[in-house]
Amino acid sequence: MGTTDKIIRIFIAFVLAALFFTKTISGTLGYLALAVAGIFLLTSLVSFCPLYTMLGMNTCERKSS
Repeated sequence: MGTTDKIIRIFIAFVLAALFFTKTISGTLGYLALAVAGIFLLTSLVSFCPLYTMLGMNTCERKSS
């Protein structure tokens, strides 16, 4: 997972969490948003997204040797 991807995921996670904790979104949608925020934060911290693996995507630019 690339750096830009991580930053975007962390930003979205914080926005979704803020919307939930300020009660802007609530109920089932709020809990779903909080779950998505947790997943985005976790995948950013471990630098691995299982969905990317299944889809064959790679956002990490590697240096060519």
